[in-house]
Amino acid sequence: MNRLSDISAEQWDAMALPLPTPGLEWAWLNNMETSNSTGPKTGWLPNHLTLWHDETLVAAAPLYLKGHSYGEFVFDHQWAELAERLGISYYPKLLGMSPFTPAEGYRFLIAPSEDEAEVNKILVSLIDDFCRKHDISGCNFLYVDPDWQGQMESLGFHKWLHHSYVWRNRGFSRFDDYLAQFNANQRRNIKRERKSVEKAGIHFKVHTGEDLTPAMCLKVYDFYSDTCDKFGWWGSKYLTREFFQQLYPVWRDRTVIFAAYTAESSDPVGMSFCLRKGDRLYGRYWGSFEEYNNLHFSACYYEPIEWAIANGIQTFDPGAGGRHKKRRGFPATPNYSLHRFYSPELNQILGNYIGRINAAEQCQIDEINAGLPIKDLNMEIPLVEAEKV
Repeated sequence: MNRLSDISAEQWDAMALPLPTPGLEWAWLNNMETSNSTGPKTGWLPNHLTLWHDETLVAAAPLYLKGHSYGEFVFDHQWAELAERLGISYYPKLLGMSPFTPAEGYRFLIAPSEDEAEVNKILVSLIDDFCRKHDISGCNFLYVDPDWQGQMESLGFHKWLHHSYVWRNRGFSRFDDYLAQFNANQRRNIKRERKSVEKAGIHFKVHTGEDLTPAMCLKVYDFYSDTCDKFGWWGSKYLTREFFQQLYPVWRDRTVIFAAYTAESSDPVGMSFCLRKGDRLYGRYWGSFEEYNNLHFSACYYEPIEWAIANGIQTFDPGAGGRHKKRRGFPATPNYSLHRFYSPELNQILGNYIGRINAAEQCQIDEINAGLPIKDLNMEIPLVEAEKV
């Protein structure tokens, strides 16, 4: 099945809506395709696997054939280089993830009426047959759902450990509670950063649901595009203008925009774009046409955290990268990808060495979290008295 538009949105979402992640819902994935963000031109060829009982969809695997590794945020180039040295074609490969979305939650979609373990076996068998028939080098599932991961391991997939930076609500009822988890020096630093944005005459508004407009969605693209252009080749500009245009109206209840304004203009000078589902918030993109000291930290971390606390959000994944996040209350948090190579040589090497790779990654996670300027992650955080800024 090569187009999501050929599948009933109602039947697809009957399986996708109950999941914690918004990234596997029909509207999100279909928008990727109809906006030409995924497709032959971008090297993300939709190749979705579906399982039916008569006219009823009972399982699906969102899948893409890839001739490169861009837009995945799991960097497997070392495996591609190894394959080349062995004289093995690494591309094309089969990939399961929500495109360009490095957030935990990928899994097969399975109707609750079905035997999940049995359907998993059927889908994996179909994937294996497809890959072997068409000389596909391997099957890879990225940012997988932790509850689903073990089932795939039992079917022969190797797990590869990575880490993201994820904020968790530790019983906070206000922003000062969030500040209380830091040592005194870092509390002062955060307060100074927020104060510098205020002194620049900038205030924030949150746009979501009924408060979102088509013009605001297009404005997100302008900021996203500008930020990507600033980084040139490394800008990761994967989404088209049409993708953001089509967020309205079907995705407005999932979209949360933190927009920065000055008193002189009704147009935002910067913003961050997030997704919300249930008690989870996902940061995706940000941009600013002008340089304001610490605006990035406010738009991408502090304003979303304050809003998250007020709106019952329990986890906030702000997106890829971590240079700035770890000092602002985002511990390194494990996530896994799952891999199977159909070359016996590659699969043997993967099996022999992935344990060492994972052990090294776990050491890095432990080292990062040992240096965080926050108190024990398992402790209750008492409020602190106000400190001078």
